[in-house]
Amino acid sequence: MAVKFKIKKGDRVIVTTGKDKGKSGQVTRIITEENRAVVSGVNIAKRHTRQTAQQEGGIISKEMPIQISNLALIDPKDGKPTRVGYKTLADGKKVRVAKRSGEVIDG
Repeated sequence: MAVKFKIKKGDRVIVTTGKDKGKSGQVTRIITEENRAVVSGVNIAKRHTRQTAQQEGGIISKEMPIQISNLALIDPKDGKPTRVGYKTLADGKKVRVAKRSGEVIDG
């Protein structure tokens, strides 16, 4: 069964726990099977690679997935972490709403 997340690709999020607490970035990918998301500039791992015919060797920085429960959406109004709710507009469209300010996140 597919799980529905309140965070989507392209959202601006902030990390709430862990070594990158307080850092923010944009969600580049959601991995629904593992309940994880890849956020730009957060949870960076360094990988030492050997040189091959196709690529140069050296230390490569790679963004690793982070648990979605450790992320909070950034409120579009004041830039602070917020929870997400849903609201149905007058035209019948369902949109995400920031609980902190009541601002519509998408739509």
